[in-house]
Amino acid sequence: MNGSELASTIDHTALKPETSERDIKRLCGEAAEHGFASVCVMPWYVLTASEALAELETDIPVCTVIGFPNGAHLTEVKQLEARYALDDGAMELDMVMNLSAFKSGRREDVEKDIEAIVDIAHERGALLKVIIEAALLNDDEIRRACEIADKAAADYIKTSTGFGPGGAKAAVVKLIRECCPEDMGVKASGGISDYETAIAMLEAGAERLGTSRSVRIVKDLS
Repeated sequence: MNGSELASTIDHTALKPETSERDIKRLCGEAAEHGFASVCVMPWYVLTASEALAELETDIPVCTVIGFPNGAHLTEVKQLEARYALDDGAMELDMVMNLSAFKSGRREDVEKDIEAIVDIAHERGALLKVIIEAALLNDDEIRRACEIADKAAADYIKTSTGFGPGGAKAAVVKLIRECCPEDMGVKASGGISDYETAIAMLEAGAERLGTSRSVRIVKDLS
């Protein structure tokens, strides 16, 4: 895999609370230069990123997060957040599953929560990724979370927010890949900071990677 092929799998990410507008514009410039799959930013910066990418004349999409980082927002709040993000130019939404409801055994509520955002995303031609925060789940719970997301018609399962107790692990990515249908993607996120780790995630079955170390990773190939 060459640098451009690897770059095309990466959501170039800036989600830290101290991220500035200048950081976002730099993020977009790096995405255009290297050909990353998307730029992933907080909802506050979706419009800034959309405008920056338009000025760079690139079709790289903007990705943002919904219900971030713990997923316990009311569904109506997530819906509003998703609509605003799409209006501002986002074409990919990474929503956090309601872990509190999931851990309480309220499977139907979790499914309805995801489905509500899936419907909004798909109505606008956008992708929906469900973040399950896998480090907080055992293997059986990961399987159940994948089943719920699949039933709700999500496009991807994403391992983690990057703000939880652990990042992506190859074994977990492999488990998710085995649980999901072929037409559902897997995104590995959290702790991916070098080329070797990125490749390990892809070999385990991920189609997308989320990382803020994107430039370093692709430069490891040069």
